[in-house]
Amino acid sequence: MEQLTSKQRAYLRGLAMTMDPVVQIGKEGLTPENTVSIEEALTARELIKISILQNCTQEPRDVADMASSRTRSQVVQVIGKKIVLYREGKEDRKKIQLPSAKK
Repeated sequence: MEQLTSKQRAYLRGLAMTMDPVVQIGKEGLTPENTVSIEEALTARELIKISILQNCTQEPRDVADMASSRTRSQVVQVIGKKIVLYREGKEDRKKIQLPSAKK
């Protein structure tokens, strides 16, 4: 999977603005169960928002990096305690059409 361009990242941020978080990370941090939930949500939606609860001891950026590496997705943004992840869907299930990567 190739890296997102800033234009593509901005487009995905715009789409994510109206989304509600589909996964919450609590005091246990990123557990294997959370990872499975994130994996399933990415397969179904391609673009998801994750909420980090106040009692989570891990930094949101660390959770985002760990979740993206475990699910082979890309971090679109981390703002406060919200994370947005993107993983391109399979050809037959693609929902999001990104702007072209050409400059």
